[in-house]
Amino acid sequence: MFIRSLAALIALSTPLAAQDAEYLGSFRWMTSQPLHGGFSGLELSGNGERYVALSDGGAIDTGRLTRDANGRVTAVLSDGIVPLKGIRSDDLPRYGDDSEGLALGADGTIYVSFEGLHRIWSYASPTARAQDVPGHPDFSRLQNNSGLEALAIDAQGRLLTLPERSGSKSAPFPVYRNGGGSFGIIFRIPRSGEYLPVGMDVGPDGKLYLLERWFRGIGFSSRVRRFDMSDTGLSNEVTLIETGLGVHDNLEGIAVWKDPRGIRITMISDDNFKIFQVTEFVDYRITE
Repeated sequence: MFIRSLAALIALSTPLAAQDAEYLGSFRWMTSQPLHGGFSGLELSGNGERYVALSDGGAIDTGRLTRDANGRVTAVLSDGIVPLKGIRSDDLPRYGDDSEGLALGADGTIYVSFEGLHRIWSYASPTARAQDVPGHPDFSRLQNNSGLEALAIDAQGRLLTLPERSGSKSAPFPVYRNGGGSFGIIFRIPRSGEYLPVGMDVGPDGKLYLLERWFRGIGFSSRVRRFDMSDTGLSNEVTLIETGLGVHDNLEGIAVWKDPRGIRITMISDDNFKIFQVTEFVDYRITE
């Protein structure tokens, strides 16, 4: 109770920095479903209503969001959270259930990246068996708890992924893209401050949006950077959102979509299955 009260006090007393985005609101998502929690990946439909949320406990939830006139989430109508399956079994492999990154193909295929046993699998539906997506030799050498944290898909249907850690504070984060049946490093994202990447998405504008977090001992700061993206590199870096300590919980999933008023960013927090943390949907609108 003390920790929850302290986090609330920090959130109320810490300013929010959002250079080019307007904070719309947050919705705390509570449910009695036993698999609920640990959400690390998020995808939304084009109008921001249907959602797919990935738990790092090896489970996936689908459903619908209701929003008010300002676009803030007011309710979550879940279809039910279900455990992810393996390739040859209805169970994920031992030490292989840390599902972190989420992307949706245009045909509805669900792509999931995992830590521990670092890999990417695809699913025809939330209840289907997995199919392996051939990776990169680097994946097997990633740190145990700092693997393929983020996953996205571009307009050409190519997957993009990057690890949570780059190997040193001076090394940029490598971004891997699959094309022609294999992954390769296509560009690198420079590190900035103490933030580490936890989610990314390619917006309807074709730009790359990177969600990062900084764990500061008693709470989190969050940041969203945006990049123009070409086949060979990134340019025009902009910090759209940067929050003070404790303004939001542990934001890990990001979905970028568009409503009649412009580009929207919706994020979801990973409560780490802790009683003193929360699961929340957080909404911003880009104001440029």
